[in-house]
Amino acid sequence: QVHLVESGGGLVQPGGSLRLSCAASGFTFSSYAMRWYRQAPGKERELVAHITSAGGSADITDSVKGRFTISRDNAKNTVYLQMVSLKPEDTAVYYCNAVYSGLYIGRRPNDYWGQGTQVTVSS
Repeated sequence: QVHLVESGGGLVQPGGSLRLSCAASGFTFSSYAMRWYRQAPGKERELVAHITSAGGSADITDSVKGRFTISRDNAKNTVYLQMVSLKPEDTAVYYCNAVYSGLYIGRRPNDYWGQGTQVTVSS
C-alpha cells in the first residue's frame, strides 16, 4: 500500500519557522519527483515547491521564494519543506505529492497524495 504521511505542521507566530516532513512508503521513492502544495479555505490548491527525483533541481513558487526550501533524503524516503519568516497568508493545509519521473507509455502513472498537515500562522 502506498502511503504519504505529512508531519510538522502546527501553530506558529508570524516570523516563525516550521519544517514539514513527508514520509513515503509503498513505492520507489527515488523514481518520483516530489511536490508540496497548499490550500487555504476558499482558495484553489497552489503549487509551492518541486524537487526532482534525485534532488538535483528544485523550484519554489514566487510567493514564497526566499523563505521556503524543499529538500529530500532518498535514503529515508522523505521530502521536507523548510519554512522561515512565516506570514499569516501562509496559513493553509500543506500536502505532499509524488509525481512519477521514469519512462512510461500513454498517460503518466497516477500521482500519490498525502492527507495534509495544517499550518497556522497567527499571533
